[in-house]
Amino acid sequence: MSENDDTREIFALRLQNARNLRDMSQQDLAVKTGLPASSISHFEGKSRRPSFDNLCRLADALSVTTDYLVGRTEDVGTSTAAQRLNQHLDKLNDYDLDIAERFIEVLANKGSARPGSE
Repeated sequence: MSENDDTREIFALRLQNARNLRDMSQQDLAVKTGLPASSISHFEGKSRRPSFDNLCRLADALSVTTDYLVGRTEDVGTSTAAQRLNQHLDKLNDYDLDIAERFIEVLANKGSARPGSE
C-alpha cells in the first residue's frame, strides 16, 4: 500500500468515525456542509479526496480539526465550537467557571429532551 493509499484510508476512517460520533448520517453531514451526499460516500469509500475547502467544511461541520481528519494527530483538537467558548473563559472567576461547566453539562445531556427527539 502506498503512502497515498494510507492517507486516503486514514481520512476515510476518521471521517466516518467523526460522523458516527456526532450521530450524523452521510445525508446529515452533506446538508451541514453543503456538499452532495454522494461526495461524503465517495470520501468514506476512499474513491475520492476532498479539496482543501471541502476538508475545512467537513472539519467545521464535525467539530474536529483538519489535522485529525488527515491523520496528522490522534487528538481531535480544539473544535471551532470549543474555540468560541474558550475565548471567554479567561474572563471568568472560579465560581463562574463552575456555573458555566454545570450549564454546559446540562445542555450536553439534554439531547433526548430536545423537541422532536421523542
